[in-house]
Amino acid sequence: MKKIFIFSFLFFIILFYGCVKRNIPANVLNTVEDSKNRDEFEKAIKHYLHENDSLKLKSLYFLIENIEDRGYVVFKLVDSAENKIDFNIFDYEDYERLSEALDSIEQKYGTIDFKVDTIIKDKDIITSDFLIENIEFAFKAWNLPWAKNLSFENFCEYILSYRGSEEPLSRWRKYFFERYSKLIDSLKYNDDPLLVATKINNDLKEWFKFDPRFYLHPTDQGLDEMLNNKSGRCEDMTNLAIYAMRSVGVPVLSDYVPYWANTSNNHAWNATIDKEGKVIPFMGAEKNPGEYSLSNRIAKVYRKTFLKNENPIKAKIKDYEKIPRYLGGNSYIDVTDEYVKTKDIFVELNNFKDSASVVYLCVFNAGDWKPIHFGELQDGKGFFTKMGLDVAYLPIYYLDEKIIPAGFPFILTYEGEQEYLKPDSNKLINVKLYSTTKRIVQNATDNVKKVFLEKDKFYELFYWNDKWVSLGVRESKGEPLEFNNIPSNSLYRLVEVNSNDEEERIFTIGKDGSQIWW
Repeated sequence: MKKIFIFSFLFFIILFYGCVKRNIPANVLNTVEDSKNRDEFEKAIKHYLHENDSLKLKSLYFLIENIEDRGYVVFKLVDSAENKIDFNIFDYEDYERLSEALDSIEQKYGTIDFKVDTIIKDKDIITSDFLIENIEFAFKAWNLPWAKNLSFENFCEYILSYRGSEEPLSRWRKYFFERYSKLIDSLKYNDDPLLVATKINNDLKEWFKFDPRFYLHPTDQGLDEMLNNKSGRCEDMTNLAIYAMRSVGVPVLSDYVPYWANTSNNHAWNATIDKEGKVIPFMGAEKNPGEYSLSNRIAKVYRKTFLKNENPIKAKIKDYEKIPRYLGGNSYIDVTDEYVKTKDIFVELNNFKDSASVVYLCVFNAGDWKPIHFGELQDGKGFFTKMGLDVAYLPIYYLDEKIIPAGFPFILTYEGEQEYLKPDSNKLINVKLYSTTKRIVQNATDNVKKVFLEKDKFYELFYWNDKWVSLGVRESKGEPLEFNNIPSNSLYRLVEVNSNDEEERIFTIGKDGSQIWW
């Protein structure tokens, strides 16, 4: 009799789970059944089935079906032979000494770079307890006055999502919900998320600071590290704001520029959504909503998402083609038009590659062309959407992880016109150059332009013609450098000979002979 009872019970469980499986979305079921961590996912699903809470179950499904590419990424510093180099930013008291140490290492080992060392995937380590705690505290936050009107879609993306980037998993929700419990009580009659965001950001500013040393600490910090180090780079600052504010129902977004269009480096920052649904940028632990603005020129702004967003153009990329950094993921959307004026454009191409399935646009950043967007090939042209204005671009193919020019560089003017820079050797010009980057100011007393070139240093002028072509070297004597009989209508760059300075910018020559910086 006992054996019959056990058999009947097991048969009931199998039958019940079979019925449940038929009601689980296909994407969720595939993730669960393919995971090493299947038992943990099943525990969480059964928990909310038992609770009979369809909305929390739907939230769990959102997390599971979008978990595939989530994980903690650890980087390592390696030489050109891929040998690992031990390096710790905390051994140096400031960025200057840290940078000097890296220069010394490079002199000893040759070219060094950060490479991916380990990827620890969420789907392989996440627990049912973590998922359930995340959902329970997220729903508590959603029930607060300033969050109640958020749509379920925005709740999932900007409250429920449990990570900011590629940092270690941490249980930040409970920590910050309890940390701000008195603040929550004091604002129980308030429905303005901007007020809550400001108060929390003021708290973060008290104990967490930007530290440029973390530029050379490419692994994103988790909460425990940030509480211990009390400093980080912009990625850490945006993640910290995500933790602190999402924990109490403030919808927080993470936007980023992959590369600035008129200077070096990139940037990430936060934004939130006000009562009217407008996106308001801010900088976690630094600048509050309404106080923050972006000072450099923008070609593209992307927004991180937890939801997978497959770009139809990316689907055309062939298996053997690599995708440039910042464009290979599937969890971002293009929000450039929320920040600057944009235009959809067709770009002339004069170098056709049958092996390429898409074409890219680059901006000039840190001494090189950096891809920031990809477009569709249509009738011998490249079609690109939502491009920032007043920017210099270069169309390229990306083959064998190398940049191959696909056409002439061009200026997309503030009026939305495309001015192609095709060197004209039939119309030669003479130029006087004052600087390698945008530094020129007018002397207030004698109206003479100041020269920003070091005396007795040598400088080389280049123009772009599918590559940088030298136009000669001149020695600086404290006067403007003169170059005669150079091709007109070109993109130029003046570089100090034997300099490692990557801040030397590209420029065109205006009708009055001035350097116009891009």
